[in-house]
Amino acid sequence: MPQGAFSVTHHPGPFPKPWEALTACTRGKGRIESFSVFPGIEVSLHQYQADRVQFCHKAMDSVLEINHCRAGRMGWNMRGAAVYLGPGDLCLHSLGCCADSEMALPLGWYEGIAVTVDLQILARECPALLREAGFAPQALYEKFCAPGKPLGIPSNHEIQGIFTPLYGLKPPMQTPYYKLKALELLLYLQQMEPESQQALTQYGSQQTERIREIRDFLVAHLDQRFTIEFLAKKYLINTSSLKSVFKAVYGMPIASYVKEYRMEQARKLLRETNDSIAVIAQKVGYETQGKFTKAFKEAAQVLPTEYRKQYQG
Repeated sequence: MPQGAFSVTHHPGPFPKPWEALTACTRGKGRIESFSVFPGIEVSLHQYQADRVQFCHKAMDSVLEINHCRAGRMGWNMRGAAVYLGPGDLCLHSLGCCADSEMALPLGWYEGIAVTVDLQILARECPALLREAGFAPQALYEKFCAPGKPLGIPSNHEIQGIFTPLYGLKPPMQTPYYKLKALELLLYLQQMEPESQQALTQYGSQQTERIREIRDFLVAHLDQRFTIEFLAKKYLINTSSLKSVFKAVYGMPIASYVKEYRMEQARKLLRETNDSIAVIAQKVGYETQGKFTKAFKEAAQVLPTEYRKQYQG
């Protein structure tokens, strides 16, 4: 799929798609596959390679969306608040929150599943198993839609037990499994009390945008090294907020992220250029070839010269 392409596929089933199709745009690329599994309930698979994805759809406060992150990292700016998900995390919000919203992908890629539930349709056409359990769509609306803001929940074994089996399924197993797990998810949410959950911290959109600026500055000056104090002063943010918000957005401390990025760029230079090891070491911020060689071997388990031979024949 070329850059800038976005594919949205709805697999036909016995139930009509309960809401209008969304539109999405990105400078990267992405794919969404959706399955209508019950009246008002849709399961969709999401894969993106991009730094940002913009979505536009009708605002619907009575439609609940549950997003599960399998891999990568995703942050969603909704009504001035941003929640960042890592592997295993969950985010719940109404489609009123995310109309005309932007998803940020700090690592450049994301894979996950969304379950979208029209609670008004579900109140009229509730599956028999949910009725047997005394399921109340209005209760879900009050807990997760009425507050008008997203709720992020850290990974736990219950969430993983629901979502992990859904990845990598092939026809004809997809739809039956999606039906089974959609019902399990709704029963799980019926019992959940949001106040008792250890929620993921939400950050202001301005805060997360400032952190993205800091990250962009660091990778643009990879041959230099900067202290936390220097960055905090340059970007007018206190050091504790800088460290905590950076970790929330990128999933790791600043030093770990920059070190990993240096190694990623070093691998690329070793594969794609004929620069000497000493020159590459300088480009990725190491004072000496010896320090770079030691760090590279710790990260890649091979010497830089051996790595280059493997990829340049």
